Amino acid sequence: MAVSGISPAAGAERASASPPAGLKEAVEQTVADGFPAAVAYARNGARESRVAAGLADTATGERARPDQRFRIASNTKSFVSTVLLQLAGEGRLSLDDSVEKWLPGVVRGSGNDGGAITIRQLLNHTSGIYDPTSEPEFFAPYLERHDWGHVYTPREVIARAVRHEPLFAPGGGWSYSNTNYLLAGLVIEAVTHRSASSEVHRRILAPLGLNDTSFPLTDPAVHGPHLHGYDLKGRDVTRFSPSYDWTAGAMISTVDDLARFHRALFTGKLLRPAQQRELLTTVQFPDEPAYGLGVQREEVTCGSGSDARPVSVWSTDGGGPGFTSMSLTTADGERQLVLAFNVFDLGADLKHERPFPVSTALVKAQTAALCD
Repeated sequence: MAVSGISPAAGAERASASPPAGLKEAVEQTVADGFPAAVAYARNGARESRVAAGLADTATGERARPDQRFRIASNTKSFVSTVLLQLAGEGRLSLDDSVEKWLPGVVRGSGNDGGAITIRQLLNHTSGIYDPTSEPEFFAPYLERHDWGHVYTPREVIARAVRHEPLFAPGGGWSYSNTNYLLAGLVIEAVTHRSASSEVHRRILAPLGLNDTSFPLTDPAVHGPHLHGYDLKGRDVTRFSPSYDWTAGAMISTVDDLARFHRALFTGKLLRPAQQRELLTTVQFPDEPAYGLGVQREEVTCGSGSDARPVSVWSTDGGGPGFTSMSLTTADGERQLVLAFNVFDLGADLKHERPFPVSTALVKAQTAALCD
């Protein structure tokens, strides 16, 4: 599917520039603070730069490079929401359609009612549907039995979710749930009669020329040049079936590809105006993020003291076995920062412990790339 104003050739044009002052030092500091490797992409207008530090593979000593692939985890959600918003723009569905309309009988039982949940509520995490991937026992096949290729189907995960009562009535609160995006993936398939991964490819990856981005379903390997992923003990957990995450977080990409996608998305190249407004309409609940449809609005503080000023950014992030990443784009679309690290300790995260090292350099990298 062609996307207006975007072609692979145009997307591939790159103007190299020196990294913003302080970015290289911040990336190197994250490695000193315990991350095996860090890679970064930064853009200011047409000027792009890339930085890498640390080891892509601690066993061989291979150095990290900005072109290496990594699992993007929940950054996947913005690709999936974009496909659904495109379908809404084509009149093939409405964001106010119920889940029951497209997936009859799938969300039912234990107080769950797919007839009362809309597609919009899936995408902005206000459905109230439980997330079984928050349970340590869900990951026992991997973390206890070390069956890295174990496959969960999306419908298996959803069935586990609806055995639990909803967290709140639809629209009555906010709670991040991967189940929402598994259902969103099934809606894409019900509407298009094609696989969700093929729709992401033909609507986004192919038109934008994102040749280093893939959407594996069950393959536990990361193919091509890539970062190896680690837990906090230094164990290599690169091999890990993405099946459980599917349209909630199974994709693999690079900092350049992720930046190119978000540049197109946040500058209105992928969606019609009405759907662009939907993408960026956030929900507001006390002590919860300003979450839109697969994207989040936040502020980066530029300057200090009396000169401090907030800069509004749109962000996505992802954390899953072995990898942590984040993508930030200023509201005016002029600046971007994509950061990727090859550590995320799933076991620690399931215990509500910090899954990666502590480093003040993460904030330093943001201010270096996104502030004057």
